[in-house]
Amino acid sequence: MSTVVISAPASKSVSHRLLICAALAEGQSRVTGVLESQDLERTRACLSAMGAGIEGKGGDYAVTGVAGAPRGGAAEPAVLDVGESGTTCRLIVAVAAAGQGLFTVSGRGRMHDRPIGELTRVLEGLGAAIAFPGKPDCPPLAITASGLSEGEVEITLEESSQYLSGLLLASPLAAGPLTILVTGTKAVSWPYVAVTLTAMRDCGVPVTVETKCGDAWVVTDPAAITKAEPGRLRFLCRPGRYQPGARRVEGDWSNASYFLAAGALGARPVQVVNLRRDSAQGDTAMVDILGRMGARLTQDADSVTVFPSPLSGVTVDMGHCPDLVPTIAATAAMAVGATTIRNVAHLRIKESDRLAALADNLTRAGARALVMPDGLRIEPGLIPPQDTVSFATYDDHRMAMSMALFGLRGVTARFDNPGCVAKSFPHFFDEWSKVTG
Repeated sequence: MSTVVISAPASKSVSHRLLICAALAEGQSRVTGVLESQDLERTRACLSAMGAGIEGKGGDYAVTGVAGAPRGGAAEPAVLDVGESGTTCRLIVAVAAAGQGLFTVSGRGRMHDRPIGELTRVLEGLGAAIAFPGKPDCPPLAITASGLSEGEVEITLEESSQYLSGLLLASPLAAGPLTILVTGTKAVSWPYVAVTLTAMRDCGVPVTVETKCGDAWVVTDPAAITKAEPGRLRFLCRPGRYQPGARRVEGDWSNASYFLAAGALGARPVQVVNLRRDSAQGDTAMVDILGRMGARLTQDADSVTVFPSPLSGVTVDMGHCPDLVPTIAATAAMAVGATTIRNVAHLRIKESDRLAALADNLTRAGARALVMPDGLRIEPGLIPPQDTVSFATYDDHRMAMSMALFGLRGVTARFDNPGCVAKSFPHFFDEWSKVTG
């Protein structure tokens, strides 16, 4: 049987970070392979509003940096419209606070309900003045920036790792050394922090990471950290200047996950290329989870091939790869036996309440889904093939892409807003037709 070959789109998380690093550098950089999507359009627009020059198209951009000095307005604020991009919002707010002048940050849709108070609390402690004209601790917000001071701060990763990533990206612009201690009761999405640290290192501003062993702090390679432990992880950030250069964005493991699952669920093997085996992206966990479910697969340095396989339910902690939850939930509904997904309570504050949205859509497809305090329990039970299921996207790109998997089992999938995939993967359905055609 012929193998379907798909090239993974550019990584959304890496695209955001490399564009920000280039925009904060002095001189001109070239960033290629950038994801073209609504979220990245918002990041480029915000960086331009802070003084960076960004020219290009088709994923190839020349970026003239602000030399470590994001510029706000004097009499009128620079307007930073983040749209519905939570990543843009959290990273850009920290960068703006490290600049000079007045900024306003606004969005639309659920963005005005997505919390950011944990980050702004830390930024205010470092000298930024921040006001919320609407809902407390949620966008929109107004920032009066005069640079960040040096010091020691604490931040939690209980809701999102993007608070820490934003603070790390802004840290080289501070007036002096900055020590960041991770606190709280749990830490989610650690691999995204590793992606941030990799981008910073590659752009000339490495951060020293230390973990606590007994009573002593020990310098630790971020690649060796598999789980962030609150109270036992800190970052030593020194003032520095991002270096210009030529950088290329790697492929996106989360957006590849739908096609990897399709290889197991469909009638033909699927090979996804442009996936680095050594990537810092946490969604490389897709290979392990599919393997645990029984999928037959092969992997080399830059591709994964998944073969049609009978799958079984699993119990899995997905706190470090939350973007994979919709894919695994849909896949689990077509496996044998129950699947339990844990440690993902923070999915309630994504583009939708993803736990509730997944339960709704899986029920529409004939499965049984129970929302738990920190996750989901899924019991398979498909509707008869050839039936049409109308799925609710909740304007959430990952809901549309994951529910498309049911089409591989003879279900005709209909979506109330298929265009929502433009947030991260505008050409998803064009690529998907290669799998279903």
